[in-house]
This record gives sequence, structure tokens and C-alpha cells, in this order.
Amino acid sequence: MKLNTTTNYLKKISFSIVMLSSALIFAQEEEDKKLEISGSVDAYFRTNLTADDKASEGEPIAPLTSFANETGFALGMANIIASYEGEKTGAVADLVFGPRGEQAITGLNVNQLYAYWNVSEGTKLTMGRFNTYLGYEVISPVGNFNYSTSHLFSSGPFSHTGLKADFTLSDDFSLMLAVMNVTDVDNNLTSKYALGAQLGYAGQYLNLYYDDKANLGFEIDYTGGFDLSDSFYLGINGAYADNDGNGFAGVALYPQIKASETATFGLRGEYFTELVDGLDDEASVFATTLTGSFTVEDLTIKPEVRLDAWSNDEPFLDNDGDPSKSLSTFLIAAIYSF
Repeated sequence: MKLNTTTNYLKKISFSIVMLSSALIFAQEEEDKKLEISGSVDAYFRTNLTADDKASEGEPIAPLTSFANETGFALGMANIIASYEGEKTGAVADLVFGPRGEQAITGLNVNQLYAYWNVSEGTKLTMGRFNTYLGYEVISPVGNFNYSTSHLFSSGPFSHTGLKADFTLSDDFSLMLAVMNVTDVDNNLTSKYALGAQLGYAGQYLNLYYDDKANLGFEIDYTGGFDLSDSFYLGINGAYADNDGNGFAGVALYPQIKASETATFGLRGEYFTELVDGLDDEASVFATTLTGSFTVEDLTIKPEVRLDAWSNDEPFLDNDGDPSKSLSTFLIAAIYSF
């Protein structure tokens, strides 16, 4: 079964490469258009420090967040992105293969698939499936400093399908407005839609999402960061989501120190709470993740130590197999970008 799964992944990747290569040859004949191919592959090793690596009830003991939950050596994903750009229009096809990609998509190995039109110098229209504008982290490990993901990211949207308009209002101000299917829905069978908005100023973003209780409900999110010195950066993410009394709230800080041209160290400190209608004593977690990032050409190695400690819940098992409020883990990931 595992061999067949791996073979299917390889067949899908080979087919995609052939299709993209054919498109590249065709595009080279077009003087006014340009096709660019990029992507990444990643894999990791993870082990529990305060729990057994054996699965509990068929599921690995892992932080209650998306991705990187397997123990031992495991696969992330292969990501192939084709960007086709004309004078005013273009398209992006972002394909993913592997466990991380499959957890983040709704099918057909499509992470993003959209076309865009630069209507004017300050106005851009985009239609299709695109990754969410909410939150600090993204699906691809290339876009994140930490390899494991936060509770805020795991609870919010991954992607949207719809139409968005981006406006450049000035050198510092930007505005995005969107009409979309309900979050993470490609095929709309309910006739329900969502509205989205983003106001940006000098690298700080206030994000809004509303779907009239159809799925996520309402979410407000702040994402930003500041260069406090040439070598010290502080990223910030805070969010609140409510759907008729149910949802989540939290804040995460991302301090990062650049030690050299090839080595950076970063900490993610996150407080996250689940909101449940009618429950006064909601479960909350404080999660701390320390990550190192070391680059060799286009290869990035990331060792990571993580601690998740819940306040009034025992979702883990300790080394003796007893319920536990906390879990410590270690992983090391390899990410190659091209």
C-alpha cells in the first residue's frame, strides 16, 4: 500500500513536470510572455520527548496543529509552481503532492490556481483559488520560519476560491476586497458566499472575513512585524474568530535573530484558546517553538524543539501512557527550493 502511494506520487509529479515543460517550450515562442517554474520539496524527522512515538488509537501523539505530525522520518510535500505572465494579464498554477499538501487542499493536487488582470497601475483583479490572506503563516514551509505550524494557522482558513481586487492606494497604503466561496470550498453547492477585506499600511495588515455563520463565521486578524535592528526582527499575529459563540482567539510573537548570512534563530510564543458556546472554562494552550535555520545554497536545514502546554485539558499521553496536559517534541526538517 505504501509503495503504491509513493508510486502514485511519483507518477503525478512526472506528469506535471512533462506538462509544465511542454508549456515552457511553447511559451519560449512568445516574445511578450514569460513562464517561470519554481517550487520546493521538504521532508522531516520528528520524535516525542515526553511521550512514546507509538500511535495512540491509530493517531500519532503530536501537537494539535496542522502538518508535521508523523513520527520518525516522514514526507512533507513537493510543490511545483508555474507562473505565466503577459503585459497586463497572467496566471498561476500551484500544484502540490505529498501528505502536507493533501492536508491543505480539497482535491486534484491544486494548492492555487488563478488568473489575474492588472487593470491599471494601482488595481489588480484575481479570480480562482488563492492561499488565504489571514494569518502570519502559510501552507508552504518555504514561506514560514518555523517548520511546524501554529494553532492560529491550523484553526483559520487555508485557501479561498473567488474574486479579489487589490488596490495600491499610496506608497504605504493598500486595500484588498474579495467575494469568495465559504473558506476552503472550491465547489459551492450551498449558494453561500463570504466577504473578505484587508487594509495594509507599511507592512502591517488588518484582515477581515465574514460568511454569515456558514462556516468560520467572522474573523478579524492582525498580521505584521518590525525590524528592530539590522539583525533582530519581531513578527506579530493576533486573531479572533466567532461563529455564533464558537471559535477561537489567540496571539503569537515571532522574534528572530540573524546570527550570520547562513544562520538564523527564531522563537514562536503563542497563546491560543478555543471558544465554545455555553462553556465558561474554555481550553487554552501556551505553545513555545524554538527553531534554527541553516542554509546551504538552496537547501535549508531546520532543527526545532517545541512545547505545547494546555491549561485544563489533557489531550496527550506521557511516557507512561497516562493523560498529560503537555507535550515536548523535536524535529529536524530539510527544505529545498528551486
